[in-house]
Amino acid sequence: MVNPIAFAVQRLEQAGIEDAAFDAMQLAKLVAGGTLPTQERPLTPQQEQQLAQLCERRARHEPLQYLCGEWDFYDLTLKVGPGVLIPRPDTEIVAQAAIDAAKPFGAAVRVLDLCSGSGAIALCAAKHVPGARVTALELSPQAVSYLKQNNAAYGSPLTVVQADVLEWQTQCTPESFEVIVSNPPYISQEEMQTLAPELSYEPRMALTAPQDGLAFYRHIAPAYFHALVPGGALIFEIGWKQAQPVMEICRAAGYAKVSMERDWGGNPRCVKARRPIAF
Repeated sequence: MVNPIAFAVQRLEQAGIEDAAFDAMQLAKLVAGGTLPTQERPLTPQQEQQLAQLCERRARHEPLQYLCGEWDFYDLTLKVGPGVLIPRPDTEIVAQAAIDAAKPFGAAVRVLDLCSGSGAIALCAAKHVPGARVTALELSPQAVSYLKQNNAAYGSPLTVVQADVLEWQTQCTPESFEVIVSNPPYISQEEMQTLAPELSYEPRMALTAPQDGLAFYRHIAPAYFHALVPGGALIFEIGWKQAQPVMEICRAAGYAKVSMERDWGGNPRCVKARRPIAF
């Protein structure tokens, strides 16, 4: 009798799935209710059928995270699905930068997360900076649905705003935030054609941007400058080739102390800047 998990691994390998064994194990845990099946507790025929169906979907490169319905990020578990960007380990560097920037401002620090998606960065800031008042802004109705679910799951620490980042700066009063962080769309249309097929399932509006992927940086950096207090931090996630242009955008908009951090893979991933303190 064929082991259903071994069969799942083989099917995913045939489809060119990069980490077929890991994906098969995750799907087996999913259909088994959260624990891997064993000889003592094998999959039922119905569960085997569910696993086979999920493997066929994964073989068509539907993201594993969407199939599971949730995914871990930092020390959170977030609901995800079609219509919301999947949280990725690289973004944990950006979340940590936001936490580190917010903590010195003390209790009731105000944090704004632009293009919040699932709420990954915003919820990390709210959880790890006691007293932080965090606003999460997202335009997509589908993404906002997941953002609200995740916010509720963690005690609703966020103020969720459905709005367009390209317009919402007009709603910000001067010096209303100590930290502004954003993981905006930054993949160029040309680069999108070369990336993994799984990305075709994720919302295009959360991934791609015009002007070689720089359009949102060019808007946010100057448009939200007034919303930061003097000494406040602006933090961006960036693509691996965008460190220098994004740093120049920040400097041109009047920011100081502009720097870059690399992700776990050694790629440029985070640009940090400060609104200067006037003397």
